[in-house]
Amino acid sequence: MIRAKAAVRARAAIRTRVWRGTVVLGLPGLWLLVVVGWELISPPVSDGAIAPRLLFCGVLLALTGCVLAGVRMGPLRELRQVREVAYAAQRVLLRPLPARIDGLSVAAGQLSVSRGAMVGGDLYEALSTAHGVRLVIGDVRGHGLGAIGAVAAVLGSFREAAHDEPELAGVARRLERALERHLRERARTEHPSAGGPEPDHPSAEEFVTILLLEVDAEGEVSAVNCGHPWPYRLGRDARQLSGAEPLPPLGTFPLPAGVAAHRCTRLLPGEALVLHTDGATDARDAAGRFFRLDEALSDAARGSPISPASVIHGVHRALLRHTGGRLTDDVALLVLHNDRCRTPDPPGTMCAVRPATERRAVPAGRTAPGAGRRTVRGGADGPAAS
Repeated sequence: MIRAKAAVRARAAIRTRVWRGTVVLGLPGLWLLVVVGWELISPPVSDGAIAPRLLFCGVLLALTGCVLAGVRMGPLRELRQVREVAYAAQRVLLRPLPARIDGLSVAAGQLSVSRGAMVGGDLYEALSTAHGVRLVIGDVRGHGLGAIGAVAAVLGSFREAAHDEPELAGVARRLERALERHLRERARTEHPSAGGPEPDHPSAEEFVTILLLEVDAEGEVSAVNCGHPWPYRLGRDARQLSGAEPLPPLGTFPLPAGVAAHRCTRLLPGEALVLHTDGATDARDAAGRFFRLDEALSDAARGSPISPASVIHGVHRALLRHTGGRLTDDVALLVLHNDRCRTPDPPGTMCAVRPATERRAVPAGRTAPGAGRRTVRGGADGPAAS
């Protein structure tokens, strides 16, 4: 029944395109025939016959233009409506992040290989939970619109599990189960006779790299990394974090029994974390040189304080300039800036976060006084906090 309805819709669409093509090509030809016939049957041009002929030709030309404009505006209106629906759907799937989460400024951006698409094979999300601020960034095997199904499955699971699971490892297991369900359902849809993904089936080779981060009230950052690049820390310069050996990507092998979150760093006030997908580091220019993400981050972060939105815009400009606008993979960036104050201030006072070059490092194993009592005021890019 579904296939029959699809076939009927396809035939109707073909008939519509044929009718529009006939009108677009037939009307100018018909107008030309009428004008030629008029000239053949009309008497020789005289002073009194020039004006009627010009008027007749003008009326025919105006009518033909109106009909052609109507025929052309129909598809344009449909295209505009389709784009509006697609834009709304993409914003629901990869929705804009809030400008501030629990005293942390957040910004994210994506460049998709598919022209006109906001969503590709990359995913990201940031949520405020009872367990701290939790973030995810991932990369589905492949790119473009074909990877949206896996993106929707992983993001939907994260938005629930981030609130429900007390441990970050539990969130990772929930994402793994959601991806497995998605692959099974996809295999049944594409191969109804098969009980599961066959070895040569595309879904049998589909996997997702995932980086889960949790930032608590003290700025301690914990991570579960499943085959994803480690983030960069922006302070005096851009340095990539080094953590435990990443786990395999989701979908390749089952997660081991002893998965635990790894405490990788502490985000001090005024510093930022930059999460990214490998589309940024794998991008090449015409000569085959890789894009230097660390240099682009250092250039984009110059100035005080660090603005997450400015960092993303700067990296995007540098990346497009390096590749000449010819991307071969989706690129996603998520920047998290610590706007929290170092110590609590008296009520009604303001404090500005000092740049990283003016801060003294906190010795390992010690915490800054009053680090757990922070509230922030101002916009996403504003330096003021209280």
